[in-house]
Amino acid sequence: MIFRQLFEPKSSAYTYLIGCEETGAAALIDPVLETVERDLDLLSDLGLTLEYTIETHIHADHVTGADRLRAATGATVAVPEQSGAANADLLVREGEPIQIGLLSLHPLHTPGHTADHHCYLLEAPSAARLFTGDALLIEGCGRTDFQNGDAATLYRSVHEKLFSLPEETLVYPGHDYQQRRVSSIGQEKARNPRLGGGKTLAEFVSIMAALNLPNPKMMDVAVPANLECGEID
Repeated sequence: MIFRQLFEPKSSAYTYLIGCEETGAAALIDPVLETVERDLDLLSDLGLTLEYTIETHIHADHVTGADRLRAATGATVAVPEQSGAANADLLVREGEPIQIGLLSLHPLHTPGHTADHHCYLLEAPSAARLFTGDALLIEGCGRTDFQNGDAATLYRSVHEKLFSLPEETLVYPGHDYQQRRVSSIGQEKARNPRLGGGKTLAEFVSIMAALNLPNPKMMDVAVPANLECGEID
């Protein structure tokens, strides 16, 4: 497998490139509009063909690069079914793996940050990799106060679907604001100050209710654009 973790500093967003060495097929999880040329150059350098762009959810803090990448490569744009996004080529559903050459990416519906949120599990001989979007961050999680988010729902998503995975499963988040790159299910179960360490549902709901965060600066632009797979008039 070919794997790259890519960073966009304005939104502190990670994009993940997954490539199949045997077939040359590749996918990008959560591409960002501002880094499309970087991603195309990397695909070319690695000799990979972009077959999919895959969204974890409808982002409020950046515009996806999906539509521009599709125009450049013919890639299939995959978006969670619950998002209601227009112009998607593939509606992501739990239980329906996305095949990237010989690699299988398994969607897990993990609502709570947003109603449509999915994480993606990629099994590997050494340790599985879990791409968690904004549902589970390194020692944190995404907010739950807009886009049909709900704290109790996020708590159940993480505890029932993510924390039930093997502890050695690697956690690759959608964002990090402190230059951290990877965690594990075992570490987040033990140390995540919001969701781990035995935190109860009531404690988590109370923590999230007290955040009082401003809306993302890009929200009024990003959400409408992302509901069109990144198309901008």
